[in-house]
Amino acid sequence: MEKDDPIAIYNKGMDYMEGSRGYPQDYNKALEYWHRAADLGYTKALCCIGCAYEGGDGVGRDDKKAKYYYEIAAMQGDTTARYNLGLRERRSGNKDRALKHHMIAVKGGDNDALKEIKEAYTYGIATKEDYTKALQAYQAYLGEIKSPQRDKAAAADEMYRYY
Repeated sequence: MEKDDPIAIYNKGMDYMEGSRGYPQDYNKALEYWHRAADLGYTKALCCIGCAYEGGDGVGRDDKKAKYYYEIAAMQGDTTARYNLGLRERRSGNKDRALKHHMIAVKGGDNDALKEIKEAYTYGIATKEDYTKALQAYQAYLGEIKSPQRDKAAAADEMYRYY
């Protein structure tokens, strides 16, 4: 953190959010650290700020600000933010936009977005072609990240399983 490592700063924010590693749970402190990490270019922190505004954790609940932070994070490639935008669109009744967001998230390896597309297919919201494209995109992603080191880690600990 002393060297302005955005990941270390983000992780300290997570510790405050969760109340872990000896830190008290303090959403305001978490937000401070996430804003600092985001200022240093760590996109995942932007998504966490969006989640805080969506849930009202440490700040007043504010859907416009939540969407704003999700959009910035999504434009910078954060798949969780993209997934969250899809959920928001689905809740608003914008099923086509939700599908587009989830498809982009799937291409980036977001398994939850794949599950959303599967559910949309099950309920007739997405087509068989949409679901097939999502499965193919997810398989392509897995092919890109596959490596002997990841396979070894997955074999040693279920936490590192990536498929």
